[in-house]
Amino acid sequence: MGILLIGGVACMAALILSAWLMTFARWFPIEGVDEKFLVDYKTMIRAHVDYALMALFNLVFYGVGIELPIIACWCVAIGGFANPTVFVIAAFNPDFWSKTIWKVFTAISFVVTTIGFTWIGITLLKHAL
Repeated sequence: MGILLIGGVACMAALILSAWLMTFARWFPIEGVDEKFLVDYKTMIRAHVDYALMALFNLVFYGVGIELPIIACWCVAIGGFANPTVFVIAAFNPDFWSKTIWKVFTAISFVVTTIGFTWIGITLLKHAL
């Protein structure tokens, strides 16, 4: 279950890094760089919010005090970091959604995350009942 703590801290680090990146892109724009570097600011905000949510989920699952299946924890930690990363890549790459490799990456990350969250949800329900 320690992987949930690591996953939560990794998402928190990405959350802070994305905040600094967006702040500098808005406050200290470098002409010719920022327009080509961070091409979709709104998508970066989506990543930022998603990192925050995934950090919270990881940390809550870690702190709930119930022994959770380790594979489910790995799925939540990996998927919880990979899903917001999809938005980060899309924010930097305007052709993101048309590339097959990123479609596959996105699908895999969603499947892994869904498995982890569903498995942990079922485990929590079993424990409560």
